[in-house]
Amino acid sequence: MSAPVRVVLVDDEAMVRVGLRMVLTAEPDIEVVGEAQDGAAAEQAAAELRPDVVLMDIRMPGVDGLEGARRVLAAVPETRVVMLTTFDEDAYVEAALRAGVSGFLLKVAPPERLIDAVRTVASGGGLLDPTVTLRVIESFASASPLRTQPAAELAALTEREKDVLRLIAKGMSNAEIAARLYVGEATVKTHVSGVLTKLGLRDRVQAVVAAYETGLVRPGEA
Repeated sequence: MSAPVRVVLVDDEAMVRVGLRMVLTAEPDIEVVGEAQDGAAAEQAAAELRPDVVLMDIRMPGVDGLEGARRVLAAVPETRVVMLTTFDEDAYVEAALRAGVSGFLLKVAPPERLIDAVRTVASGGGLLDPTVTLRVIESFASASPLRTQPAAELAALTEREKDVLRLIAKGMSNAEIAARLYVGEATVKTHVSGVLTKLGLRDRVQAVVAAYETGLVRPGEA
């Protein structure tokens, strides 16, 4: 049996942390190993506990979640950070993506989505809550410097890998990409892995950033 996913919870509201802990500790493959009430405490907890995943609220007094994410990822690069957000925080999206977070999750998301997010990110995946995926992508894209020609770094990709990257940037899941390209889901997984490896990316969230930054995809494209 594999070791449980180790999680640190970061939120300035104790009741929120209690609720998150109750949901996660009910799962046999997830262990909450620590808590913190701001980004500074999160950095210390991550350095001491070496968690697999940090669930971090964006808005907190003192050191907020954005700066906290930067500090955690600098101190423990192998740790994945998922930002807990609400509907009115699009302004944080671009900076959070650039900071290297592995996903966004709405605070009002159902418990099963929280559990799935922790497992997905811990296994190396990136996560954008389905409810906010397109808003997150478009918010980032509208602020990203666009290039008139795809960047040279995309030259390493095959044409099919570029197709897959375009669809990732549109917020599609592997199953949706498979249906669009008329291939098997296993084939899509192989292409996604190739994209991430060739571009030196950690997960799908970083792939979205790369697709817009290189000009492969532009806001408003069908």
